[in-house]
Amino acid sequence: MFELDHIAVAGETLDDAVAHSEAALGVPLAAGGQHTHYATHNQLLGLDDGLYFEAIAPDPSQPKPSYPRWFGLDDFRGPARLDKWILRCDDIAAAQAAFPEAGAPVHLTRGAISWTMLVPPDGRLPFGGQFPAIIQWHTDTPPGKALPSAGLRLDTLTVHGPDAQDLAARLAPAFEDARVRFVTGPERRLQAAFHGPDGARTLA
Repeated sequence: MFELDHIAVAGETLDDAVAHSEAALGVPLAAGGQHTHYATHNQLLGLDDGLYFEAIAPDPSQPKPSYPRWFGLDDFRGPARLDKWILRCDDIAAAQAAFPEAGAPVHLTRGAISWTMLVPPDGRLPFGGQFPAIIQWHTDTPPGKALPSAGLRLDTLTVHGPDAQDLAARLAPAFEDARVRFVTGPERRLQAAFHGPDGARTLA
């Protein structure tokens, strides 16, 4: 079974992604780091219940790779927005066998942490980018455990899209989380609802 690991706001620049995230969540993001394999960088925020949040964008200080970046970031255009959700597993090979459309395993590191993620060859996840990325951590203290919580609890993550129910059915054999909802509609978008010390917060 998969478990919800984190959600991510993408931006054309990291400044855009961070500004959008902080305005919506009402708390400052912590430092993250660089991903040298994909020439991206991020900032992070710990959430309640072992979850965390990420703002991510291409890193102009690194050479652009000769292969597509993950999360479809080479194609990302427009305002920063909640764009990806990530599920963790204990066996990435089994996950790939069950969901080959999620991509091939890529081993990655950032500082002292390491993980393997399934990444499609073109960097574009199925279902118009709404299929979750799948990760296996190779550390006892991944960011969801290592980051202190900012006091925000994820109440719901809603996946809106024309084929949202098809996506729900595809994931059903390996994923069940009452917080994650699938709503059929013409527009593809993700929306997260949080509750924290200052009340309700919505991120889209």
